[in-house]
Amino acid sequence: MGPPCSEVGVDGADGCTALTGANLSAMPDTADRPPPATPTSSDPGGPAPTAPMPPVAGTLIERMQITIDHVDAREARGSMPVEGNTQPYGLLHGGASAVLAETLGSYAAQVHAGAGRAAVGVELSATHHRSARAGTVRGTATALHLGRSLATYQVVVEDADGRRLCTARLTCMLVDATG
Repeated sequence: MGPPCSEVGVDGADGCTALTGANLSAMPDTADRPPPATPTSSDPGGPAPTAPMPPVAGTLIERMQITIDHVDAREARGSMPVEGNTQPYGLLHGGASAVLAETLGSYAAQVHAGAGRAAVGVELSATHHRSARAGTVRGTATALHLGRSLATYQVVVEDADGRRLCTARLTCMLVDATG
């Protein structure tokens, strides 16, 4: 099997191989390795992040006012205001929930990938159970699979009362980082 394709539509070019169920299941898995050490904090919200957070100035994260509260390879937590992230009917936009989900899962996958590697989202699905009109929503990404080549997370987005608004699943491919 050649290297995975780096762009959609380049299957077969430069010897890359499309990822399929058959060749994904043949990849070695390292999910049973111990989780990375997590520094602790006096913060009642839990342990401190295990990796430095990249700057968010000028990104979608900043525009949507997403805050990251905790990140390690197995879990990431964050929040986002409903205000400014609504569709024309005043409800939280489903795409906003998806952005929160992908952000949290990607941060956790990047910690799992480690130095010199990058986590690249390859699939995101989201089921919207209910919506919100005001307040802040919170998301929690929980690892379902931590492998050498792929990491998959379930992300639950809830309102301030703990009602589930969205359940998302994100899979990231873990690749060697370039320049």
